[in-house]
Amino acid sequence: MRATGTAPHRPFHMPAPHLFDRQAKEAREASFLAPYAMRSADSLGRRHPQASDPLRTCWERDRDRITHSMAFRRLRHKAQVFVSWEGDHNRTRLSHSLEVCQVARSVGNALYLNEALCEALALAHDIGHPPFGHRGEWALDELMKDHGGFRHNAQVLRVVDLLERRTPDNPGLNLTREVRESLLKHEKREDWPDEFGEPPANPILEAQVVDLADSVAYNAHDVDDGLRTGIFTEELLHEESALWRRAKQLVEERCPGFLESRSDIALANRRVVNDLLRILIKDLILETARRLEEVAPESPAAVRAGERRLAGHGKELRGEVAELHRFLFQNFYRHEHMINTAERAAETLGILYHALLAKPDELPEWYQGWIDEVGAERAVCDYIAGMTDSFADSEAKRLG
Repeated sequence: MRATGTAPHRPFHMPAPHLFDRQAKEAREASFLAPYAMRSADSLGRRHPQASDPLRTCWERDRDRITHSMAFRRLRHKAQVFVSWEGDHNRTRLSHSLEVCQVARSVGNALYLNEALCEALALAHDIGHPPFGHRGEWALDELMKDHGGFRHNAQVLRVVDLLERRTPDNPGLNLTREVRESLLKHEKREDWPDEFGEPPANPILEAQVVDLADSVAYNAHDVDDGLRTGIFTEELLHEESALWRRAKQLVEERCPGFLESRSDIALANRRVVNDLLRILIKDLILETARRLEEVAPESPAAVRAGERRLAGHGKELRGEVAELHRFLFQNFYRHEHMINTAERAAETLGILYHALLAKPDELPEWYQGWIDEVGAERAVCDYIAGMTDSFADSEAKRLG
């Protein structure tokens, strides 16, 4: 019983929380990002219109859709260079995509670019890769030579536009126009959708950064994987790569005598790889900033219409990066083990392709219906391209 003279009880109401919502994020972009950076409020939207998310920007939403997609999860078991079952510590397409994302965010952040857009592009850039990495791509391209071929960049767009299923409302992930366009990397006119109009002279700057972040990541981690697995020696790399010697010099200056002691070779190589990665990222940031200051683009449209790409390495390092890439091509990608893997990939995917064409009822139900939309060859190709290394191998054995 309430005591006489006390105030009546009133329910307690929490004040409405002040959230860093989409509108607040768009306001920050408008005031904080560089004039040449993309702003989510200016997005051209989605092929299938949707109401804006109250908390996330359009590119945060794209990033989340990519991260939660089945195609992204399958990258865990798809080859980067080594086939996925060859070692737990080797890079896969998934770990590579995460490393590209880290590099792209570091560069984008330093240049006042749209980090969420960089992140979405980095995470999605390889989800069109088939099993067995580039070797699987070459094999599928040969199998499909009379039916339009196979190119992993074009397949990325097929995955996000058509093959992923997340809602009955529309096919694909229904990503924004900017992400869809940038995933093509502007490589082939034949892959450029008519709905996009004429291709621009250059990609948006966020897409340029992700493209360079891709090469930065794989140059560094392929050196790491190659050394750790014994595909090539540190002595040979030291002899043939000025970039490696530059990174070693930084380690020697910071940790005198550590590399010479040879007490922990694995740690020594790892430390040099880390400095190599730092050199590449810093140079990419500084050279791109220099070019931006020189050209002074006042908008993303000016970047797209420019005479050249603005993201890149400086002249000196550009030569060292090319030298390192030649080293990796000769001593890693063309190693006998990789050639044997390429032959196995071609054999495995060939067995799958012809077996599934002969027995389309072996396809999952959805892909059997997909035949009516795109034809048997393309439907089989789409299905195989989505497979992981181990699933492709086991299915080839079962069907062969």
